[in-house]
Amino acid sequence: MKRRLWSGLVGVVVALAVGALIMLAQGYKPLSTYVALFQFSLGGIGPFTTTLKNSVPLVLTGLSAAVAFASGPVNLGQPGQFVFGALAATLGGLYIRLPAVLEIPLLLLLAIAGGALWSSIAAFLRRAFEMSEFIVTLMLNMIADFFTAWVIAFPLMDRKAFSPMTPQIAKSGWIPDLGLLSSSTLVMLGAVVLVWFVFHRWRAGYEWRMTGQNSVFARLGGCDIHRNFLAVMLVTGALAGLAGGLVVMAGPHRFIKGLGANYAWDGIMIAIMANNSIVGTLVYGVFIAAIQTGALGMELITNVPSEIAQVLQAVLVLIIVATREYTNVLLDRLLARRQAKERAA
Repeated sequence: MKRRLWSGLVGVVVALAVGALIMLAQGYKPLSTYVALFQFSLGGIGPFTTTLKNSVPLVLTGLSAAVAFASGPVNLGQPGQFVFGALAATLGGLYIRLPAVLEIPLLLLLAIAGGALWSSIAAFLRRAFEMSEFIVTLMLNMIADFFTAWVIAFPLMDRKAFSPMTPQIAKSGWIPDLGLLSSSTLVMLGAVVLVWFVFHRWRAGYEWRMTGQNSVFARLGGCDIHRNFLAVMLVTGALAGLAGGLVVMAGPHRFIKGLGANYAWDGIMIAIMANNSIVGTLVYGVFIAAIQTGALGMELITNVPSEIAQVLQAVLVLIIVATREYTNVLLDRLLARRQAKERAA
């Protein structure tokens, strides 16, 4: 745990330093830029709660990727599972009218079911025809993207709108705010706790981790590889679908064109940065959300284009992953030298 913390901190510091050099080369002031960026994302209750709200889809899609990668399946279908979860929640919100205490949980369950349903297609094709889930999930992303674009442009399009989007869902399905804090943040934190518990304290999670580390060992140890594969695909699809549903329910309260943005791909990037750690995914998800949230304020105050935040994200991924590996090697060497000295003494 300490090693992960140190390697992560070193990676972030190095990445920020590299970002500063890039800004200097472009004629910008790195210090004032970083101050503005973090002031608009973490500098106060309002910016911080906005950052937490913006981190919800990043963390949940990151969890989806982290659980999949750590368990063996190469599920890259988070973008498709995200939009199908969003579409399922939207359909429920358009045609079901219940009190909020019933409507909100129902729409969340529909979002979970939508994402799991889409990921189950890849699981079925892998089980029935030995098709690689890596390829299938990537192809399903495109199908999901075009299908949902057709749905919101024709059968469900709001005729009063000037661009493809559905009407607003029932107000009883809107995720409420608790003061400045969006309830979607609490749902996200609950999902993180639940996934951590399953992954580290439940037998199923242990089997998933063992399968991801060595599938032959897991099979010889009595793990049902095929059942675990199906379970992981459904769970990771459900997490991505939940992210999509929460985005709709927390606002804009409808399915609009481009709703998925880059949430899912950023989530995959976050899982890689966190080395598939559940807690690490939460931390990096909030950190990336802070960069994205503060980018607009950074541009407003310092005139540094918000696109520099995208450059910073890319640098963060490269530097953090590379630094983590080098830091691990360096710490191993230092530990070996200390043990050697202790034995010699």
